[in-house]
Amino acid sequence: MIAFLGTGLLGANFVKALLKKGEKVQVWNRTASKAKALEADGAKAFAEPAEAVKGAGRIHLTLSDDAAVNETLEKASGGFSAGALVIDHTTTSAAGVEERARHWEERGLSYLHAPVFMGPSNALEGTGYMLVSGNQELIKKLEPTLSSMTGKLVNLGPKKNRAAGMKLLGNLFLMSLTAGLSDMLALAKALQIPPSEIESLLASWNPGAGVPARLKRILRNQFSYPSWELNMARKDARLMMQEAINGHMHLNLIPPIAAEMDRWIEKGHGKEDWTIIAKDNI
Repeated sequence: MIAFLGTGLLGANFVKALLKKGEKVQVWNRTASKAKALEADGAKAFAEPAEAVKGAGRIHLTLSDDAAVNETLEKASGGFSAGALVIDHTTTSAAGVEERARHWEERGLSYLHAPVFMGPSNALEGTGYMLVSGNQELIKKLEPTLSSMTGKLVNLGPKKNRAAGMKLLGNLFLMSLTAGLSDMLALAKALQIPPSEIESLLASWNPGAGVPARLKRILRNQFSYPSWELNMARKDARLMMQEAINGHMHLNLIPPIAAEMDRWIEKGHGKEDWTIIAKDNI
């Protein structure tokens, strides 16, 4: 028996995928109607977390944050079976994971954090990425089960909160990417360039392919032989901001980047590679 606590878009599709594989799944959600709707697919919905986890050897969580996970686990604890395993897919703080793992293991419950880079469609199809870290013997035992829920399972080692930290790093990159695309669209509008031409540009020139090399340059302090001088990058940032102003558009990401470039230029690094602005964070 499997219990799933939290049946929003992601959790609901995880449940549907499990049901299609013939698993028996008991569900709970804070908004009861979302759990109840899954009974049409074969799940059994319960009004309280403690009822939903009764008889379950494996309990999955897809909740909103640390507070929701802590509250739900406490409410569910009265129904835990001996030896039950909690697999938490919620994006939470690294400190929260560390504390939860210690707290529940002291109470005889195995807790494993396995956040995902997956949307609802991925959960239904079993595609995407799932991160996991912690007890390596337990992870090895669960690898076939977790791998069947996702396209790729990434084991990040024995540190219990490493998966939590890496999920936040990944989300930071996605947010930065989206902010960059937003600025591209704003500048394109200012320049009267149709968005479809941005699509064509990125389809032909894939800047994402250069990310590993750029990170490698930063980590190895390879700033003395620039591929793009900081002075020249700052000049381009000035042009971007001026074109946006001329077109009555606002850029969110470029102005603070330009300010950081100015700081490094004032320190005498204008002729080095522009990636030097990341040096202090290595």
